[in-house]
Amino acid sequence: MKKPGSMKGLEEFGRVRLSQNFFMREFLHSEIADFYRIPNIPDDPDLAIAAGTKLCEELLEPLQQAFGRIHIRSAYRNAAVNGFGNRHNLNCSSNKASCADHIWDRRDAQGFMGATATIVVPWAWDRRREEGGWQSLAWWIHDHLPYASLCFFPKLWAVNIQWHEMPRRTIRSFAAPRGLLTKPGMANHEGSHADFYRGFPPGPEPKG
Repeated sequence: MKKPGSMKGLEEFGRVRLSQNFFMREFLHSEIADFYRIPNIPDDPDLAIAAGTKLCEELLEPLQQAFGRIHIRSAYRNAAVNGFGNRHNLNCSSNKASCADHIWDRRDAQGFMGATATIVVPWAWDRRREEGGWQSLAWWIHDHLPYASLCFFPKLWAVNIQWHEMPRRTIRSFAAPRGLLTKPGMANHEGSHADFYRGFPPGPEPKG
């Protein structure tokens, strides 16, 4: 697919269906792009679609099936939008760090594909607003989904959830308790963490 070069082209691109319930259009919104009038259009639409499809099919669809409607806060950023956000301290990492992350249409330095969305799970926020409540959702995702990395934030327990061809399986947070929750090699990484999310919906059915 060619990079959209007109409003009609962008309209058609937005209609691309990434999974059963998600279309590309809802991932293109960016307050940075809107306010500063920087078009948030992929340079490589095919790569953005491929990465976004994996993100939706393997992570977002199972989350929505389990918890009901999830809210997309931020997702795809092209290099121009992300670079502007980084230079102006608007909570964007460098373009190099964001490839195969929020920049879906660029592979990372090792040549791998990935995609990130910042989401809110209202079901979890409504039930676990107490300090540290984000950890219940973190461990549910850890035990049930093939995420690459998670990063939680204080407001609404919003989380950056990443799909990547080479998942690191790390969880960190800017919400209290701040810092690294788990990564491979830590004593808490393996096994079931069901005690942390008692009362949560069951996970997705095993494939195959």
